Amino acid sequence: MSVTRRKFPDLPPIWALAVMLAAIIIGRLVWPGPFERRAYHALGVLLMLGGFGLILWAAIWFRRKRTSILPGEQPKTLIVEGPFRINRNPVYTGIAFAVIGGTFIWGGPAGLIVAALYPLLVTRRFILREEAALRAAFDEKAESYIARTRRW
Repeated sequence: MSVTRRKFPDLPPIWALAVMLAAIIIGRLVWPGPFERRAYHALGVLLMLGGFGLILWAAIWFRRKRTSILPGEQPKTLIVEGPFRINRNPVYTGIAFAVIGGTFIWGGPAGLIVAALYPLLVTRRFILREEAALRAAFDEKAESYIARTRRW
């Protein structure tokens, strides 16, 4: 009998969940007190809502331009409108806001150090490859867009 192993779903939201859980656990273990105030909870909720809003706004543009939102797939269109005017990676930025927001809601201050690792992880794991794919697919247009628009 053959055993089939499932491959780890290598997707940014999975990594975000892992980082947020680590941030919450470390935040509660190392220095749990200060984030118990309502103001921090409210800030966390605002960050999460803002992050989800940014993700939704970007998803609308992916759908409008008929290109995939999934990392690793070949881009069909270079999106430079909507949230992509301000930031090359609004989905990842929105996820980062949600991770930081979750740390404010359920974690502690030390967890913010862990939450800050998410952008570094996503840049190395996904963004650098995606930027190379944009350059390969759209050449000068991609180069110009990357030069004038911030990554985060």
